[in-house]
Amino acid sequence: MFTGIVQSVVAVRAVSTRDGELTIELGLEDLIGENISIGDSVSVSGVCLTVARLSDHCLAFDVSRETLSRTHLGKLSEGSRVNIELAMSVGDRFGGHLVSGHVDGLGTLVAKEPAGRSTRMRFRAPRALAPLIAEKGSVTVDGVSLTVNRVDDNSSAVEFELNLVPHTLTATTLGELQIDHLIHIEVDLVARYLKRLQECDD
Repeated sequence: MFTGIVQSVVAVRAVSTRDGELTIELGLEDLIGENISIGDSVSVSGVCLTVARLSDHCLAFDVSRETLSRTHLGKLSEGSRVNIELAMSVGDRFGGHLVSGHVDGLGTLVAKEPAGRSTRMRFRAPRALAPLIAEKGSVTVDGVSLTVNRVDDNSSAVEFELNLVPHTLTATTLGELQIDHLIHIEVDLVARYLKRLQECDD
């Protein structure tokens, strides 16, 4: 379980494929001193991955075909930057909201503009996520916990706006996003279960 508060932005050291699956190696420099072990869960740009191999300066993750089919991790290459958050420990400060690291869908950035010292970003997501994204609710974008400012529905998609403060823009990869850039979306965990309960009642 995570909170959507990014601890570090790290560079991809290497990407390799085998039998349709992927191995990602990440530089560990910014996480040296953290208690990380093989088998630990780590959020990589919002995707919960398991540490497969560990060295003094590198973390390696094996990414399955299922995960590749639901995320944009397959587009990573050497030098790509990703948001990293280690799994919560008992007693940790709860700074964001409950985040599982299970991506609900892919979205795209469709607009960005200055809003004072902040930046307003507008994203488009699959229509199936519309009931799960609410104004003033929480959403996770590439592993970052954010508050939704506005939601607009149409017949084929849902669009939502976020306001990103300067710290978020510099402490995560979101400040690097360009128009049409793919992003991982995870809806609020409570909304996901409420929708499932409603479906079962129907």
